[in-house]
Amino acid sequence: MKILLANPRGFCAGVNMAIDCLDEVIRRFGSNVYVYHEIVHNRHVVDRFTREGVTFVDDVSEVPEGAMLLYSAHGVSPEIREQARDRKLQTIDATCPLVTKVHLEAIKYANEGYHIVLIGHDGHDEVIGTMGEAPESIKLVETPEDVDRLEFPADAKIAYLTQTTLSVEEAGQVIRQLEQRFPHIEHPPKEDICYATTNRQHAVSELIERADLVIVLGSQNSSNSRRLREIGEAKGKRGYLVDGPHELKDEWFDGVESVLVTAGASAPEVVVRQTVDHLIETFGATLEEVTTREEHVTFPLPKELRLLSTDR
Repeated sequence: MKILLANPRGFCAGVNMAIDCLDEVIRRFGSNVYVYHEIVHNRHVVDRFTREGVTFVDDVSEVPEGAMLLYSAHGVSPEIREQARDRKLQTIDATCPLVTKVHLEAIKYANEGYHIVLIGHDGHDEVIGTMGEAPESIKLVETPEDVDRLEFPADAKIAYLTQTTLSVEEAGQVIRQLEQRFPHIEHPPKEDICYATTNRQHAVSELIERADLVIVLGSQNSSNSRRLREIGEAKGKRGYLVDGPHELKDEWFDGVESVLVTAGASAPEVVVRQTVDHLIETFGATLEEVTTREEHVTFPLPKELRLLSTDR
């Protein structure tokens, strides 16, 4: 059996920044720190920080007054920021800059009187945060059928935005439907789906024809990881989304001559290497790493962390 190891894969610049941010907070202030939602959507990462003493919360009221709170890479709404101020929390914003870009676009369009159509997945942390910027102005759609149900005044100004971790193909179907129904719809000059999501999807699309099976490293609540599995399945290839080699089943590989291995943007490289090693040891597999695009993007740590004094 041959392993085709896709590159690029795994951590994107936004995930790296968020994890480095939390690591730096622990280094400087200790682990008595809180994070609003999961720092990134990956069980391995969250479990590691939990073991170190970090507390992940789903409600700001769970954070003691005056404590330190990090906002996750997915961003938060103005309401959450206000709740944190009310509790006199020391906050550090680890939101991915590409998500912040979408928030700023939502604010801009809302201030200019646009009706905003947000293409995304209902209930996703990123979508909740973005919609919170202009809740009276934003409608969420997931499918072309949702677009058909939209109703706006005849003279309405309309713009669309997208969640950063969508399938490029699926988002394109919704966008085409929007443009057909609303020919004058506006959109940002640069697309919202992030470079890393696009590059990882491109790698799977390029390599899937050479594989019988695709294994995606990532957690079930990771939107971009699920999209990678779906790309393979859309090509008629079986795909599995797993958190690590402990979730693999030997029968998946019966008759498989070539397996494509990749990782979502929040999955650490150590899990990829453990999975590859497991396949080599169990099936005597050979390894071929294939690079389809180069990535050189980095983001600095949040400004408030760079300026924060250790004697707070």
